[in-house]
Amino acid sequence: MAAMSTDNGADEQARLLLELVRQLEAELHSGRPYSLTIDLDANLERDLGLDSLARVELLGRIEKKFGVRLAEAVLAQAETVRDLLNCLKGATSSSAPAPLPLPAEGGQQGEEATVGEAVHATTLVDLLSWHERHHGAQLHLNIYGEGELRERITFAGLSHRATEVAAGLQAMGIGAGQSVALMLPSGADYFVSFFGVLLAGGVPVPLYPPARLSQIEEHLGRHVTILNNCQATLLITIPEVRPLTRLLQAQAPGLGAVQTVAQLKGPAGELQPRPLKASDTALLQYTSGSTGDPKGVVLTHANLLANIRAMGQAIDASPKDVFVSWLPLYHDMGLIGAWLGSLYYGCQLVIMSPLAFLVRPESWLWAIHHHRGTLSAAPNFGYELCLKRIEEEEISGLDLSSWRLAFNGAEPVSPATVEDFPARFKGYGFKAAAMAPVYGLAESAVGLAFPTPGEPPAIDRIQRQPFMETGQALPAPEDEKGCLRFVACGRVLAGHEIRIVDQNDQVLAERQEGRLQFRGPSATSGYLRDSEKTRELFHGSWLDSGDLAYLAEGEVYISSRSKDIIIHGGRNIYPSELEEAVGCISGVRKGCVAVFGSRSEKSSTEKLIVVAETRAQAAEELQQLTKEINATVTDLVGMPPDQLLLMPPHTILKTSSGKLRRSATRALFEEGRLGGRGRAVWYQLARVAGAGLLPQLGRGLSWLLARLYGAYCWALYLLLALLTALPVLLLPRPAWRRSVARQAAKILAILSGTPIKVQGREFLQQHRSMVLVANHASYLDAMLISAALDVDFTFVAKAELWDNPLLGPLLSRLEVEQVRRDDVAQEIAASRRFLSPEKKRRSLLIFAEGTTQRLPGLLPFHLGAFVSAAKAGLPLVPVTIRGSRKKMAAGSWLPRVGGVTVIVAPPLIPTGDGWQAAVELRDRARAEILARGGEPDLADVRPPQRGRKKENKESSDG
Repeated sequence: MAAMSTDNGADEQARLLLELVRQLEAELHSGRPYSLTIDLDANLERDLGLDSLARVELLGRIEKKFGVRLAEAVLAQAETVRDLLNCLKGATSSSAPAPLPLPAEGGQQGEEATVGEAVHATTLVDLLSWHERHHGAQLHLNIYGEGELRERITFAGLSHRATEVAAGLQAMGIGAGQSVALMLPSGADYFVSFFGVLLAGGVPVPLYPPARLSQIEEHLGRHVTILNNCQATLLITIPEVRPLTRLLQAQAPGLGAVQTVAQLKGPAGELQPRPLKASDTALLQYTSGSTGDPKGVVLTHANLLANIRAMGQAIDASPKDVFVSWLPLYHDMGLIGAWLGSLYYGCQLVIMSPLAFLVRPESWLWAIHHHRGTLSAAPNFGYELCLKRIEEEEISGLDLSSWRLAFNGAEPVSPATVEDFPARFKGYGFKAAAMAPVYGLAESAVGLAFPTPGEPPAIDRIQRQPFMETGQALPAPEDEKGCLRFVACGRVLAGHEIRIVDQNDQVLAERQEGRLQFRGPSATSGYLRDSEKTRELFHGSWLDSGDLAYLAEGEVYISSRSKDIIIHGGRNIYPSELEEAVGCISGVRKGCVAVFGSRSEKSSTEKLIVVAETRAQAAEELQQLTKEINATVTDLVGMPPDQLLLMPPHTILKTSSGKLRRSATRALFEEGRLGGRGRAVWYQLARVAGAGLLPQLGRGLSWLLARLYGAYCWALYLLLALLTALPVLLLPRPAWRRSVARQAAKILAILSGTPIKVQGREFLQQHRSMVLVANHASYLDAMLISAALDVDFTFVAKAELWDNPLLGPLLSRLEVEQVRRDDVAQEIAASRRFLSPEKKRRSLLIFAEGTTQRLPGLLPFHLGAFVSAAKAGLPLVPVTIRGSRKKMAAGSWLPRVGGVTVIVAPPLIPTGDGWQAAVELRDRARAEILARGGEPDLADVRPPQRGRKKENKESSDG
């Protein structure tokens, strides 16, 4: 009877479990016109299409239903419903999950932080060596496993263990520049292997480890392309992979051996140090994960250190910070942003496994609580998972007040998430300003744009129709419904540049969507052994991000991807590969498969949608196709589709030449009209084609008109320049020559349709002689200000302009004073000469920034003009030019339609003739121009960090 009772209990448990699985499967695939037969042997991924996030949801429901606490490993190891049932039988009863234990020693924020960053390090090896010498006993790594603190590693401990691995690698023949692949989970072995490879002189190549041991063979098969491309001579991995060495070597002939960390740390003799240079490759970061077209981004030690330093400067990083991370170490944000960034600044890093977070997202927050974490990061789906999965009773007593920056990147940032997460966790000490959307990409190491610490994220509300039709991001009125919302991802990092361009690489105006390009010291030199992709990446000195974006007030707003890449759970998925593979399945119409990403209102994470046409109608046939497609997609990208739609022929929209129209098909899907009855396919195609035709015509017309206008302006300029040059060269009096030049500037402004509005003109009449100081936003500024101000003044201009054989004589005849901007003493001397009595004390105009630059913002001012004004006792008049950057920005030679405003402020009288008076005069004038300019302050007002010279990189275009 007892056995029968036990059997009845097991049957009831199985029934309830199957009921939970069926309920979740039905919710996830509600659009499917048929239901699946689900039994205990159904495969969670291949048969039911449950990806990792869906399985996390299922585990949560199981724990609540049965009142148990399942081990983290269940998520990775359970493949069938029966596996879940077996795990359920062995689970113990549990109430609310206990928080992570408080570290026994030295775990609190910044307690041991006594030494700062390694400012003189030129390689990652220098970096680790510096920390070992200066504070080797300081704690660096706190490594968690199964909710417990498993290991603590100091800087010296990391160096010592890495040296052991390096000696083993050298004993196996690893030489300078040879690639060594790392296929390891997050843990101590990963950290010591990474630096072991560098110390041996090799190049580490991170690969993501297998999620399930039963799928190792398939997993390795997906990495063969990467192993061959990087020509890896060795793979460091877990013991379970070693039996498959022959399989790997058959497909990757260059792979000499597969080793574990334990094997490499055996007796191997002393390490022979290999000299490294900043220009040596430090990391090969493959961008496409498990897709069929991996690209190895080549990153040097200089690239990585430049990026880490720029990110640290942007967030005021210090040794007192504590970074808590569950991000995988094969991902650039986890490897470079979390670990190497923490290493550089001497911070503690608390590392958890991604699996631990997925199963119990509250464990991430408790780790921040206990370690008093100040920094942490996650893709948008990570914050969303916290909102959906964490119950109030699981975080009772939680304190997040130490968390000063919560980076949100690696996938599209949802406006709802950056609003909802701070609102939900405000009661637990989380500050709204801590949410920090960021932007970056592997081709720029990891980071490219960061927000200003202490400022809550900006969300831009823009008018939907103009943006969809012309790409103009026009601000929407507060009462407008249905507007688009984009999250600001910060400002470009110091020393780096961003520009937004059209298809012809012409720089676009602010608030105009286009392709985002970048350059800077973190930028890669290209893709390893892929010259074609490298050529596509580079546009002159600029690199194409592959993203569409716009700029507004110096902030970067990412709008979409230009190549239909789907980002799901922080991973890139390329539709074409999946479409081809699914199209080869018997029963699916070849060439009639569409794969795209979709973001529903209920979820802020992009979902993977597969639409496949088939003539099959019987339920059995449809079920079999579903299983085969789920299996194929899982094999290729490591996860099943979020939604699979088997549709009748002619459902998917195509162009007249037969190409897939993914965007149009996605639009129908999101409107709920994909395959719907009542509308013929030709009608749907006509509607979508018609809707796309007008915006294309509009963009084409705008492009043509913009270039016609630009050509007209240049023709007008050249004509007036020719007509003006002769009188300037022949007239005997300098005042007459300058008058001719001013009149030509006025005529050019009128004929080019450039209205110039002047405010404060009366302030120019108060003094006969003065120093005018203006901001410098465009190459047109000199012409515009000449046309705007009826004052006999002359310019101070950079000496390089006199090298031009045509321009030099004209500048001399106009008595323009030349100065070298990189020589402050010479600049001051030139200004003094011009303001001397023998020069008749004419008015002088100086562009105090000294250069133009592309991004909106006021640069620091040079002091020469202010020293001269103070010494001469002359009034100084701040002049603000607004609109010229939009008219023609630096780096662009295409004038645009638009007006300009010139604002003259009241004169400033020097309070003395010394250095302090000049500095005070500069600060007062800059404050006046900054207040009227409507652009952000780009001066670095923070004190420079130890050992680093504070600098401002001027554009070479100036």
